[in-house]
Formats: sequence, structure tokens, C-alpha cells
Amino acid sequence: MLTPGRYVGAQAKEDDGEPFGEKMKRLAAQWRDQQTEAHNLDRAIARNLKELGYDR
Repeated sequence: MLTPGRYVGAQAKEDDGEPFGEKMKRLAAQWRDQQTEAHNLDRAIARNLKELGYDR
């Protein structure tokens, strides 16, 4: 069996009280915000590299 919990043990997490649907909406929105930020950072890095002469 290749389940890590079998070998190292796994404790159940306590319920944080936040309903699953609300938590997923919040996490999905947070993920979208992070994706946007990552895209903006990628563009800034590419722009900086181009200014330094390291564009393709």
C-alpha cells in the first residue's frame, strides 16, 4: 500500500466551521487573484530582462 498516512500517521484536522461551499468560493477567488498577480509579475520580469538585454 502506498498511502503515506499508513507509514507516517495522519491526524484528522478539526473543522474550521466555515461551510464547504463558502470556503471553496473564497479559495477560488484567492487563487484567481494570485494568478493575476503572478501574470503581472511574469510580465514585469520579462520587461526587466529585456531592458537588461536578456530577451530572446
